[in-house]
Amino acid sequence: MEKLSFRHTTQKALPGTKAQAITGVVASGNLEVLLERALAPTECTVEIETPIRGYGDVWAAVVADFVARAQPGGLRITVNDGGARPDTVSLRLLQGARLMEV
Repeated sequence: MEKLSFRHTTQKALPGTKAQAITGVVASGNLEVLLERALAPTECTVEIETPIRGYGDVWAAVVADFVARAQPGGLRITVNDGGARPDTVSLRLLQGARLMEV
């Protein structure tokens, strides 16, 4: 099991008032993303646990792209990976951010 941690600064807080959200399911090559409003408005952390080692650079790129697109300030994000592809990771992160905007 590999554990990765990323911290980003955003331009703004993610809009909305929802305290937490979950998207995805850890099964058959997918992943679970947990989002919580727990940080300062311009901070975002992403903690990842994955059974697949050696893809830290790919995870870093996917997370950086997500942060640039969604500006998820204020969120602590936990990812429990089951072997998802990068496009699925992006999809689940963006879905989670959208759920938090409600």
